[in-house]
Amino acid sequence: MSESVTIIGGGFAGVEAAWAVAQRGGKVVLYEMRPQRNTPVHQTSDLAELVCSNSFKSNLLTNASGVLKEEMRRLGSLILPIAQKHSVPAGEALAVDRVPFAREITETLEAHPNITIIREEVTTLPQGRPLIIATGPLTSDALAAEIAKLTGGDSLSFFDAVAPVVTYDSLDMNKIFRASRRGRGMTETLAESDDGNVCGGAPEPSADYLNCPFTKEEYLAFWEALTTAELAPVHNFEEEDSGAKMVFFEMCMPIEELARRGARTLCFGPMKPVGLTDPKTDRWPHAVLQLRQENREGTLWGLVGFQTRLRWGAQKRIFQMVPGLENAEFIRYGVMHRNTYVNAPRLLDLTCQLREYAGIYIAGQMTGVEGYLESAAIGIVAGLNAYRSQRALPSAILPRETVLGSLCHYLVESDPKHFAPMNSNWGVVPELEGAPIRDKREKGRRKGERALAALDTFLQDLERETPLEVAP
Repeated sequence: MSESVTIIGGGFAGVEAAWAVAQRGGKVVLYEMRPQRNTPVHQTSDLAELVCSNSFKSNLLTNASGVLKEEMRRLGSLILPIAQKHSVPAGEALAVDRVPFAREITETLEAHPNITIIREEVTTLPQGRPLIIATGPLTSDALAAEIAKLTGGDSLSFFDAVAPVVTYDSLDMNKIFRASRRGRGMTETLAESDDGNVCGGAPEPSADYLNCPFTKEEYLAFWEALTTAELAPVHNFEEEDSGAKMVFFEMCMPIEELARRGARTLCFGPMKPVGLTDPKTDRWPHAVLQLRQENREGTLWGLVGFQTRLRWGAQKRIFQMVPGLENAEFIRYGVMHRNTYVNAPRLLDLTCQLREYAGIYIAGQMTGVEGYLESAAIGIVAGLNAYRSQRALPSAILPRETVLGSLCHYLVESDPKHFAPMNSNWGVVPELEGAPIRDKREKGRRKGERALAALDTFLQDLERETPLEVAP
């Protein structure tokens, strides 16, 4: 064992892993290849840069995503307090102003006395152990080849897309109205979330989203243009040329791929008008494009659910067909890239350690979890266990009742022949004992309470062995 835990990758998983080790008194050497070598989607050299949506999903404790956040806070997360500090209005969700968020993450880690950050590309795996590989879906080719040697090439991939961002000043607010679905907002404590998960208590009025309403005729013209537009190549990953089938993660499906499933698909998905009353007509529109605030000043807005791989010229032409976006200024167009993850059921244990290579951990999206916070949470698991293995302490296995523990079990226990990425959701968490609960809101609340109670017991046992130090 070396004196330091080595971590490759400064994304969400890498920074949480580094924090988990350093806050317990361990030394960390963190490698990040940017800015020495950039990726197709990153724009800065900051750690934990958001490259897709700026939303971390629901805050509510009856929602699996909200409970995961609370679990991470209790585990000593670095990201969540900083995210809250740089939050922007997003209804029930936690969304952040991405630039100052990543900047503060970077400055905080740079200032930590137990963390050394080295800005260079790693092309061969360091010999020291413990080693955490947290390079994410855009791992460089050289390092990916090294990882393939460990896994026997047993990795999978799917394609991920990013949504465009426009400026507020370029929008036609005479056509756009402010509203959250059914008036839901940050103060809500009992309602159903946009992703179908149940949230918590009586909603209060909110207007965190900008809504672009379509008539039926406008929508059908938009749909026709969307489904016939030319697609951009997938930079650096031209699998289409080889005849290989492109596999998309359902939660990040390009808008044009969804549209091809049928003319009404978008109206029941990202463009559903349910609960959004247009004040000019006092009715729900035929379809709606929602815009979510991207920065604290409210000058930048992202197209919700509109991740795409259309060519940039086509994006400008088609998205300016949206009512209110006729003169929209696009400061970022949508792009697409390949995400790579290992076959976790074949390779990993519940601590995210490679079963056949003691001391080597895989963290973040590469394990097969999907989402910023899910990736960060797995980083905490890897960091905690790397620290404990260095000190010959027993492994820390998260309780099965917790959302994070259930994600770990999903990674390890899934059918390796049909393994696919997974977000946090109540479906992976064990059912409650006793008679089935029909009310989804009540069921979510009880699962959340059980998860946090189990985590508190786990942390009490952990604290007796490895006290969490106060942040510098």
